[in-house]
Amino acid sequence: MKLYGRLAVGARASCTSLGRRAYHDTSYGYREAKKFTLPDYSPTQLENRTINAPLLRYVDSLRTHGHRAARIDPLDLLQREEVAALNPTRYGLTDPAQKYDINGIVWTRPVEENTGRTEWSLENITKHLRDIYVSRIAYEYMHSPSKTERMWFSHLLESEADVTLLNKDNGIRRRTHELLVRSETFDQFLQNKFPNLKRYGLEGGESMLSALDALFRAASEAGVEHAIIGMPHRGRLNFLTSLLEYSPRALFHKIKGGYEIPEELGAGGDVISHLTASPTLKYPNAASGIKVSLLPNPSHLEAVNPVALGKTRAKQFSLLKNLPVDVDCYPGDKVMCVQLHGDSSFTGQGVIMEGFGLSNLPHYTVGGSVHIVVNNSIGYTTRASESRSSLYCSDIGKMINAPVLHVNGDHPEDVARAVEVAFKYRNHFRKDIIVDLIVYRRWGHNELDEPAFTQPVMYKQIRSRQSVPTLYEEQLISERVISSETAKSVRESYKAYLNDELSKSDSYTPSASMLQQQWAGLLWPGSQDAVRSPETGVDQDTLVKVGKASVDVPEDFEIHSRLHRHVKPRLQSLESGKNLDWATAEALAFGSLMLEGYDVRISGQDVGRGTFSQRHAMLVDQKTERVVVPLNAALGAEGRLELANSSLSEMAVLGFEYGVSWERPNILPIWEAQFGDFFNGAQIMIDTFVSSAETKWLKQSGIVLLLPHGLDGAGPEHSSSRIERMLQLSNDRFDFPTDTESDQSTNVNIHVVFPTTPAQYFHLLRRQMKRNFRKPLVVAGPKALLRLPAAASTISEMVTGTKFQPVLADPAISDPSKVERVVLLTGKLYYDLVKARATKEDLLDKIAFVRLEELSPFPFHELKVVLERYEHVKDLVWVQEEPRNQGAWTFVGSRIREVLTQLKKEGKLESMEQLEPRYVGRKEDAVPAPGVARLYAAQQKEVVGSIFEGL
Repeated sequence: MKLYGRLAVGARASCTSLGRRAYHDTSYGYREAKKFTLPDYSPTQLENRTINAPLLRYVDSLRTHGHRAARIDPLDLLQREEVAALNPTRYGLTDPAQKYDINGIVWTRPVEENTGRTEWSLENITKHLRDIYVSRIAYEYMHSPSKTERMWFSHLLESEADVTLLNKDNGIRRRTHELLVRSETFDQFLQNKFPNLKRYGLEGGESMLSALDALFRAASEAGVEHAIIGMPHRGRLNFLTSLLEYSPRALFHKIKGGYEIPEELGAGGDVISHLTASPTLKYPNAASGIKVSLLPNPSHLEAVNPVALGKTRAKQFSLLKNLPVDVDCYPGDKVMCVQLHGDSSFTGQGVIMEGFGLSNLPHYTVGGSVHIVVNNSIGYTTRASESRSSLYCSDIGKMINAPVLHVNGDHPEDVARAVEVAFKYRNHFRKDIIVDLIVYRRWGHNELDEPAFTQPVMYKQIRSRQSVPTLYEEQLISERVISSETAKSVRESYKAYLNDELSKSDSYTPSASMLQQQWAGLLWPGSQDAVRSPETGVDQDTLVKVGKASVDVPEDFEIHSRLHRHVKPRLQSLESGKNLDWATAEALAFGSLMLEGYDVRISGQDVGRGTFSQRHAMLVDQKTERVVVPLNAALGAEGRLELANSSLSEMAVLGFEYGVSWERPNILPIWEAQFGDFFNGAQIMIDTFVSSAETKWLKQSGIVLLLPHGLDGAGPEHSSSRIERMLQLSNDRFDFPTDTESDQSTNVNIHVVFPTTPAQYFHLLRRQMKRNFRKPLVVAGPKALLRLPAAASTISEMVTGTKFQPVLADPAISDPSKVERVVLLTGKLYYDLVKARATKEDLLDKIAFVRLEELSPFPFHELKVVLERYEHVKDLVWVQEEPRNQGAWTFVGSRIREVLTQLKKEGKLESMEQLEPRYVGRKEDAVPAPGVARLYAAQQKEVVGSIFEGL
């Protein structure tokens, strides 16, 4: 089974032929064991386990409970009671000299005598197992329901023949020493040169660097070529400069107030604790280097982690598409996701649970993440006992039965050993594993804090102890791995290097690699050559071909009887070229892009069928539950449609899709909320990534947020996509562009649209891919319009030569000079007003309804062109369904006035100098819509009726 097959498209395993590779999800993305064969119990071993049952219970108790007595706290402040389960007398084992046959009970080889016998004294058994399980590394794996995983761990940890974890290679030890010393010297240097800087240093947690170095070394030796890293602020600068080859000169330039990116790009940059790098690290025993990509992150802790997951999966997908079909490749073979955490945020942030929930799901698995918790035993000023309700911060990982390795951060070699075990597990089972790296924080939350205000006992202990680099240095000197002179030279030479870099920082000129290799051919959105409004129409024969393929049902496939009402009307509308609904237009957009080589991924809850049972992009056989995706099975396109029915998550799933969009500009990534307001759970992602990443980090994204919106009596939480929030996040201009400033020169951070026809939706989806840059798109999507006959489109509106129209004039107005009132609006309210106008024959020519289909960027020029048609207009109205304090009014009001001012300047409205837009709609409200149906109906009737008053 190839990796491409394990990146599932159907919701369940499918044998649907999709070209040379088939998509399956039969093992949830991780492969069968290859590199390690588990020993099985022989009849003799099974008999011995029965005979020596007390010994077996004792051994399993050490495996299960040893972590509770392990010496994992470097400060010795962890309060631990005596663990009675670790006393052999509890199991009737009282004589230390008594020998037992350990065959089938302890995974080891005899050490007492080279006879092949497996008899050990109780004393030796106890020492052997306590050295493993009650030491400076504590293992939690016996909670796993998988016998295979439990045996794998026991055998790996206990078998002397099969594991050499404590690597005594002196070259590696000297490298570890240098990493630790450079980190400490770096922190001391910054403290001396920039004493008022909040740097969130690593002092006390320097062994994080030995953990990461050991992880990258093990991964590269195993053939992993890419590591995608999501991490918070603590120790980030140390990681960047000590391991990821980030220029100290560039850092000092930034600290002194300079830009980290070219100033002329107009981006705002970010704080130093969010800087990033992507070097390729080389290790002696690896066939090739490993590219380590540290992702930019916001200050909101843990938000970057699902983004790292999405980018990891997308990179795996991209690598596979370029591999020959006969290459054996699985999730995680070439790409690894590493997530770093703080102990308090790991417990307290719900996105951690959401991310774990995705880890083994089809469409979301990445072949296992390695989680490293840099555990300071404190969050800002909150002690562990007040920041979680569990014994360990890592207990959240037990929701997916993730193994946990707790390790004392004072001992870098033990840290490296723990990480090596973690990687072996992840690489074998392709599942998540947690390393709980227990360290301390020498200073407060930042270097300007006084932590003794709230933790006096802890900080008395911290300030009385030697640093981790010093302790390790003394160990290596005593073992004659390095000399005192060498140790001194490492510190002095690095300090001299930092001084030299600081002296040159004023002349540093930042550069930007805005587009990675996979972005070749695309432009920076602010470029004069950026094409913002390309033609997106498609040849009619191609559209018909796509439409038919989208409802192609295999001969041996039995669909639900009610779905014939989905298939037949679509075929009829394609035949006539009329009455194409939203689902059809969407399918035409997807399929036509797939024929052009683009992939499409739509993610969210129940997206295969669609929340409103409108999409049916995947079909399920009613007898076998076999799944088919017609556009994949019948179209014969190079591109693929992935329908990722997600868990009931918003924040992590949107973050995941956003990560996909960072990695793959040739995919149309859509996150669909079941109802538009459900994005509330993902607001952090929208604020800190979707709306701002381009400005902060020069990161483009083509993510589409599809948010069903519209008041229709469904109550407060099923009505509004909170379009006002999206518009508030827009950096769109307020003033009318001058003649020399066309919209080609503007660079709006997000596009917010409210289409009212299927054709408009079709063009918007295609525009995402057909522009030569990428922008996030927020779509206030339809609900009631999905099947409204009046909201249907013709195929002629989608053919070659057509494209998206930001403003739609009233098609029913034949003589604009007769119009007295122009009503500007968005969304489905248009159809209610048109229906009401049809009953008022005397008003048919007096009132025009103009739809603003795109709100950000605001269509200044297009609206001006439409408004100047109505030369005798006496009244200009903005109407919306949403309450006055919501919806688009607060965004569009001033911009409409700018358009009117421009028209007056040009002499187009000379006789109507007092013309101003006025608001019509619901009054201010605390909720988007009432929950009482009768009240909603009365409000809606009043809004519609008020539009015709006074004519």
